[in-house]
Amino acid sequence: MTLNDFFIDNSSVALGFSGGVDSSYLLYAAIKSGAKVRAYYVKSAFQPKFELDDAQRLAEELGADLIVLPVDVLSEKNIVENPADRCYYCKRKIFSTIAAAAKADGFSLLIDGTNASDEVDDRPGMRALGELSVRSPLREYGLTKTAIRELSHEAGLFTWNKPAYACLATRIPAGDTITADKLSGTERAENYMFSLGFTDFRVRMFHGAAKLQITSSDLGLFLKERRSILHELKKYYSDVLIDLEARDESEN
Repeated sequence: MTLNDFFIDNSSVALGFSGGVDSSYLLYAAIKSGAKVRAYYVKSAFQPKFELDDAQRLAEELGADLIVLPVDVLSEKNIVENPADRCYYCKRKIFSTIAAAAKADGFSLLIDGTNASDEVDDRPGMRALGELSVRSPLREYGLTKTAIRELSHEAGLFTWNKPAYACLATRIPAGDTITADKLSGTERAENYMFSLGFTDFRVRMFHGAAKLQITSSDLGLFLKERRSILHELKKYYSDVLIDLEARDESEN
């Protein structure tokens, strides 16, 4: 059984689309199979602008049907209070919105890009997907992140080597209230890091300071740009710290 078989059996689907590696390949596979698919991108304060730009670019290159749905996540008390299971409430809000829009558009099946490498047992967001009957074809058919990158490369998708990216809310420690200012500062700080050539990193909040998590291969670049990083990030944070434990792609 292959992913194509899924779309033969389910020829009309709505896709929760982020513009990342997994959902981009899933959109490509659905279109290639001949299925009727509509991609739904949720635009919120938790997503940086480049994610929407990538989603729109990929959809345009594939000739895909893309709907952008605005969602006010900051109006939800269970989200902004940022409990340990915030992701559950956020996923529930996002996919409930997509499901309602998809149903109105005539789609009865909603899918997402969860893959076979994703650890689902300790992710509250996965519980929300289960409650909403969202299916994950990549996971169902055993496609790992590595395999999806390889298949995306073969398909010519620009997303094939896009670094993993978790929403901006993950930069704020659990228990700390999420605000628009904190999210905006995080996005600006990370945009600056991108502009310097960093690609796989996080700028996390830590007691008002910025804690930089970068890969070991980027330590040299950090030292080279140390002064400019301090100057820019201190616009948004009290101090700038660096985490000496190198991050890897499996981290949020």
